[in-house]
Amino acid sequence: MQRFDGKVALVTAAAQGIGAAVARRLAAEGAAVLVTDLQEDKLAEVAAGIGERALPFHLDVTDTGEVQAAVAAAVERFGRLDVLVNNAGGCIVRSVPEDATPEEFHAQLDLTLVGASRCIQAALPQLVKNRGNVVTISSVNGIAAFGNVEYSAAKAGQIAMTVNYAARYGGLGVRFNVVAPGTIRTPNWDNQPDTLERFGAMYPLGRIGEPEDIAAAVAFLASDDASWITGHTLPVEGGVLTGPGVLDLTTSGPFKKEYPGL
Repeated sequence: MQRFDGKVALVTAAAQGIGAAVARRLAAEGAAVLVTDLQEDKLAEVAAGIGERALPFHLDVTDTGEVQAAVAAAVERFGRLDVLVNNAGGCIVRSVPEDATPEEFHAQLDLTLVGASRCIQAALPQLVKNRGNVVTISSVNGIAAFGNVEYSAAKAGQIAMTVNYAARYGGLGVRFNVVAPGTIRTPNWDNQPDTLERFGAMYPLGRIGEPEDIAAAVAFLASDDASWITGHTLPVEGGVLTGPGVLDLTTSGPFKKEYPGL
């Protein structure tokens, strides 16, 4: 028996990157999946690749009506909803915080933070009924300073929101957790391959992350293997949060003598 046999998941921003990898991983472990996004062509490809247990659905998480309709579609097609994966979000790129207008700051929060809350509120009746759970994709930006104040504030807000939901609904059997990725190889970086590879040097594990790294963490937290874990943030970030000045054991130190192959 697979971990998600008989379970139904709704994944936002699932047309590519992390969302698509999460949808594929949950489906591979037995889940039926409502895959949602604004990019309908790409979304249809993801759903087709998964097969009959996937249903594509156009979803703008800033639209309350569309969010409610997505939950209803999952229940109508598959009969229930057990897992919500909040992956939708975006990044407003600014060189300095003072450049952002109040309207842009509100737009960032509405998409990334309030959008996740809309999805949770719409899914809650089903999640309470089925003792389900929510996994929200935040970022290391919500934990430490990596730039972009607006994006980081929204991601930090997701973490605080998760803690509060976990405390409020734990007694009803609903779990809420967060995955906080570091730099991940997604289509957002398609035009900046050199920059992406240079980022790999920042990470103690020597590489940037892949969407499948995040999907594996989501699958764990959404499964019964994590049945006594709620209100927590799991960084999946190759060690970048360990801090600066990592010792390079490949060029010096006692390990060079003991392990000359380094």
